[in-house]
Amino acid sequence: MLELKLDEVTKKYKDNIAVNHISAAFTHGVYGLLGANGAGKTTLLRLLCDILRPDEGKILCNGRPIDKLGAGYRRYMGYLPQDFGFYPDFTAERFLMYMAALKALPVSEAKRKTQELLAMVGLEENSKKKIKTLSGGMVRRLGIAQAMLNDPEILILDEPTSGLDPKERIRFRNIISAFSRDRIVILSTHIVSDVEYIADEILLMKGGKLLQQGSVENVARQVQGWVWELAADREEAEALNRRYAVSSLKNQGDKTALRIISEDCPAPEAVSVPPTLEDVYLYYFREEADKCC
Repeated sequence: MLELKLDEVTKKYKDNIAVNHISAAFTHGVYGLLGANGAGKTTLLRLLCDILRPDEGKILCNGRPIDKLGAGYRRYMGYLPQDFGFYPDFTAERFLMYMAALKALPVSEAKRKTQELLAMVGLEENSKKKIKTLSGGMVRRLGIAQAMLNDPEILILDEPTSGLDPKERIRFRNIISAFSRDRIVILSTHIVSDVEYIADEILLMKGGKLLQQGSVENVARQVQGWVWELAADREEAEALNRRYAVSSLKNQGDKTALRIISEDCPAPEAVSVPPTLEDVYLYYFREEADKCC
């Protein structure tokens, strides 16, 4: 069984510590790397791809440092960067054939995989169109396809669903679930729903540090007893919304239903309810959410 391991890995950019002494192990399954923008997720993925080298610590594949494995390690790897580059005048089909050549796939296998992946990501009817004419979601799907060309045992995806509509997001989740059997898939996102239903483990990252790692259920359990629901009149609801982290707010007649994350009971009528992964995200990243809003 393939194992990818981080051992006290640190990466700095001048005075900024992007990745701060992170240790983690990955075997087969889907791993959701969850965090706000600027958490250090992209730097961590680039380290795992051996694009960047750590300033401290080691990254091991089956017990061997990945920087010593060289091309042998890259043969294991499929990678979709956050900023996916392409040749706008290439057709989708030609682009995949070109990427297959870069990955040293034999021509017959490249043709087979290209057609198979175009169908898998729903681009077979657009295979002869130039990439510059495709929608943003289609281009993103093409990026996912190129990452899977060499049938990698380690698939690393950085914000892969950016630009995808809800239907495409569901298609993506189904593709990844099917593909992850006997493989390592590491998926970075700040969108909870992208990983909540398919991840075997969640890694929460903030400020370059790993806050939590575990199953969705175990990570959600970290805020057990801190999630509350209640119905309040408009004035009280506005006051609660200003004071607490509110994960949902819905008008119900002359009342407003609120779901609040707080270590203390926010109101006498509040009832404790089971937490979700979204509640955990809001608990850890409320400040980032407030900045965005």
